[in-house]
Amino acid sequence: MTHKWNYLSTSPEQAETGRQLAKNLGISPILGCLLVERGITTVQAARRFFRPQLHDLHDPFLMKDMDVAVERLNKAMGRKERILIYGDYDVDGTTAVALVYRFIQQFYSNIDYYIPGRYEEGYGVSYKGVDYAASTGVGLIIVLDCGIKAVDEIAYARRLGIDFIICDHHVPDDVLPPAVAILDAKQPGNTYPYEHLSGCGVGFKLMQAFAISNGIEFHHLIPLLDLVAVSIASDIVPIMGENRILAYHGLKQLNSNPSVGLKAIIDVCGLADKDLNMSDIVFKIGPRINASGRIQNGKEAVELLIEKDFTQALSKANQINQYNETRKDLDKSMTEEASRIVAEQKGLDQQRSIVIYNEDWHKGVIGIVASRLTEIYYRPAVVLTRTGDMATGSARSVSGFDVYKAIEHCRDLLENFGGHTYAAGLSMKVENVPIFAKRFEEFVAQHIRPEQTSAVIDINAEIDFKDITPKFFNDLKRFNPFGPENTKPVFCTHHVYDYGTSKVVGRGQEHIKLELVDNKSNNVMNGIAFGQSSHVRYIKTKRSFDICYTIEENTHKRGEVQLLIEDIKPS
Repeated sequence: MTHKWNYLSTSPEQAETGRQLAKNLGISPILGCLLVERGITTVQAARRFFRPQLHDLHDPFLMKDMDVAVERLNKAMGRKERILIYGDYDVDGTTAVALVYRFIQQFYSNIDYYIPGRYEEGYGVSYKGVDYAASTGVGLIIVLDCGIKAVDEIAYARRLGIDFIICDHHVPDDVLPPAVAILDAKQPGNTYPYEHLSGCGVGFKLMQAFAISNGIEFHHLIPLLDLVAVSIASDIVPIMGENRILAYHGLKQLNSNPSVGLKAIIDVCGLADKDLNMSDIVFKIGPRINASGRIQNGKEAVELLIEKDFTQALSKANQINQYNETRKDLDKSMTEEASRIVAEQKGLDQQRSIVIYNEDWHKGVIGIVASRLTEIYYRPAVVLTRTGDMATGSARSVSGFDVYKAIEHCRDLLENFGGHTYAAGLSMKVENVPIFAKRFEEFVAQHIRPEQTSAVIDINAEIDFKDITPKFFNDLKRFNPFGPENTKPVFCTHHVYDYGTSKVVGRGQEHIKLELVDNKSNNVMNGIAFGQSSHVRYIKTKRSFDICYTIEENTHKRGEVQLLIEDIKPS
């Protein structure tokens, strides 16, 4: 893989602001410039960034319809109505349901939860779900991480005498559902200062408002923040603003006193003795929670996340872990098949998008396969399979390209769609797939920029090994938690040499364990380059080369710094 290195530039004014900021904060000018890149230009803003405070969370009643939602929830509890907590089957939806259910259950017992089946009901509010609510005497449904487009289903529920409170974060259509209250900062007339909450985050804000209205102190909400952090990491929402506060304190909760269900998943993942970060959620915890909805039913994930007995939770976590092993096998075989189909397409070099359809593919894994294809081919990808007489699928995007808008452009061909910039779901009649592929490609070709369709590594700063001091690394760690809009900084060092001890490692000898020096200091830096063993012959010639990398803590030697090499090029 040949990557293009894109050196992110700063203006002279930004560089000077970064230097002044660094001087006032007592940090490296390199890190001062990283703050400026993130829009942080004052000492006060930097201190808020480094030490996010829960008291800086926005007033939940700033959100449009929040007062109506809380009033309706209080009325339901006062009347002893049956309340149903309804959510999507992915990580964001199941954590949201678990959070709202767990909090309300402390004060009210006439409550139930519902996760639709991915295969028999599909995404969002279903008629089957509404019928279940009606048959069990539900008067109020709180729907989380979906619902903003369920106009017909919610109208049907209303005819049955069931009210809805929608807690969503997806982009709404022009026509909104006839719900009692809609909590979605992306809706018209939004009055909330932050648009990018996860679905679980919106649920948390509803519970925060409910707590305020009932005189419940905020500290009762803190044990739920681990679920919010899991949703933020897994749903790939920006980790700045309010999400940064929620993720920061959610990680603290996850590390110090996780809920019983999450503790069981942490144990099953082999992460029990580790200081958990957002990457651990993205690659270990999140996929296991997701696997329940992909392979079986997301309700099992909620059962685990609300479990109070650790022995029971461990049993459920092991079951979900088995689903994840099945998911990995399906993912591998489907990705290989999909990649082969794409590689054999004529004119691939001229195409700016990928749309593939196979009626035999497993619906639960197509989103992952779409993600893999975007990683391999650097193009927005739509992967479709057959469900009944419909083609249903998932779309994923490349950095900076809004795949939701591309799908929206084809809405006349679709039965249903929803999502956000980087991920979306859609369904259409099978016969519409070829014309959809053509129209989708035309839109992408017109709107995507050339640099978005190639492998690019954005480099934040050029540094020397002498810059990587223990203080520099400790200050860099304060930029955690990392994620969208606060990505892990990538550094570049030119003219480095093998210290003489670098070697290939791994079962297939595919990685390089490096010991490196540069000509500016006597520091010997340890590094690991995964999947880059093809460079070892050049490295061993003793000629200089350039590296770009992130700076990590060596998990085997606490306190020791290790470079995670992204790419290697001859100097």
